[in-house]
Formats: sequence, structure tokens, C-alpha cells
Amino acid sequence: AIADYDKAIKADPKYVKAYSHRGEVKEDRGDLDGAIADYSKAIEVDPEYATAWNRRGNAKRDKGDADGAIADCTKAIELKAKNPSAYCNRAGAKRDKGDLDGAIADCTKALELDPKAAEAWSGRSIAKRKKGDLDGAIADGTKAVAVDKKYAKGWNHLGNAKLQKGDVAGAIADYGTAIGLKADYADAYENRAVARR
Repeated sequence: AIADYDKAIKADPKYVKAYSHRGEVKEDRGDLDGAIADYSKAIEVDPEYATAWNRRGNAKRDKGDADGAIADCTKAIELKAKNPSAYCNRAGAKRDKGDLDGAIADCTKALELDPKAAEAWSGRSIAKRKKGDLDGAIADGTKAVAVDKKYAKGWNHLGNAKLQKGDVAGAIADYGTAIGLKADYADAYENRAVARR
């Protein structure tokens, strides 16, 4: 994929989507610096391309730059207000900074835009769990996996809420579902081990 995007860019150095998509492939491979560089190039070519701002924000968050992530996702939202993904990504960065109310608000906005956004349900569940609202966390986590039964991270986070609430058997079952969907999901194995212990 990267080789093909390289050719597309060579053929048209202003092909903004090629930079953005190549960045996405690099991000999937764990090359966050390469991804950020490609997203930045896409933004340089077209400063109004909201997708590149959103994706760069997500990559910055993965690098631990929550402030940079919030700034980029906010810019993506300014450019394209009806963008549930940008709200979800910004919510994650806000959670990283401890702004749980801000994270809940962003996830709620994402859900207003797309009620089937499993990532938003799960993200709001995480923030509620961290605030101590375990019933709310379980309700949102349950909704996340109802709208996307194959969302392994959603099952893992639902298990975390159930474990914190004291439902050990339910947590173990949810971690098992996450592992069944993603056999190399290290966090789910560790969480299940903690629950079993």
C-alpha cells in the first residue's frame, strides 16, 4: 500500500488523499512519526482537509501529545462540524489529561451525530468508569458492543467496568469475548488474568 501511495504522490505531488492514506497505513504499522509527517504534508497541501487534521490528532495522542491531539481534533471539528470521529479522538485526549467531563461531552456530541458510533459509546463508558459512575459505564459499554458485536476494545472496556463494579464472572466473560475477536489482544489477556486472580 505504501509503495502504491508513493507512486500516486510521485504522479501528483498535490494529491492530498494519498498523503493522508499513506499516513494511515504508517500509523497502523506503528510508525507514528512517519504518519504525522504524512498528515502534516496533507495539511500543507490542503489546510482545509479535516480528515488529515483528525488523523494527525489521533497519531499525536498515540505518541502521548494530548495537547497537540486536542488542538488538531478541534481544528478538524472547526472544518467539519459533523465529524463523530474527531469528537471521539478529542475525547480520548481529554481523558488522557484527566478532563473526564470534557471527554463525556465530546462522546455525547459524537453520539448525537452518529448513535451507532461504538467508539463513542465505549469512550464515554471509560470516562464514566474513571469518574466512578459504574452503572453508567456498564450501560454505555453494553450499548457499544450492541451496536458493534465485533468491537474487541469495547468488550475489554465493558469488562473493566464490570470488574470494578464487582461482577467478576461478567468481566471474565467479556474479556474472553474480546480475546475471541482479537487473539493477540494483550490487554484483554492481562485483564482476564487479574479478574481470575
